[in-house]
Amino acid sequence: MKILKTIYILFSVILLIYVALPNPEFPESIPDSVQSTEPADIETNLRRAYYTDLSRQEVLNYYKNQFNKSSFMNILLPTYELSYPPEEAQTIIRDQTRSNFLKEIVHPFRESIYINGYQPEEPQNIIEINGKIWGQKIIVKYVPSSVWARFFIYSIALILFWLTFKELLSATAKINI
Repeated sequence: MKILKTIYILFSVILLIYVALPNPEFPESIPDSVQSTEPADIETNLRRAYYTDLSRQEVLNYYKNQFNKSSFMNILLPTYELSYPPEEAQTIIRDQTRSNFLKEIVHPFRESIYINGYQPEEPQNIIEINGKIWGQKIIVKYVPSSVWARFFIYSIALILFWLTFKELLSATAKINI
């Protein structure tokens, strides 16, 4: 039982450090892109839009690389990618948002970013900005988390994990008797 308590305490300390790390900054703009100045794209500093010729995968790889490290000592963070149907962009990003794909890059128990991409398929929908035709418009929405909310959820998760584990040990001991 002492070994399990030691593992639990070590796991708790590692998770506490992970939860306490500061939020990363808003990811940098996509290389060789132009930032949108449309009113809907600049109404909040947690959402930015860019015009780019990069492919969907290049954009996603760029943001995964930007977002997978902490701003404190570049510590690698666990990062997961979730896919949503493009129709959800009007709820998650902003109403009337056009979308071909919508992804979320998540740090569990922490913050996330949504990446929405729109690649026009009809000739009348081409994206022409400053005399250049762009392949797609990318909207990035950053959803930071409060350190206090993270600590609260972290505390509840650790308590529930410990109680569940104790009950599991108790049930296993009764079965073996």
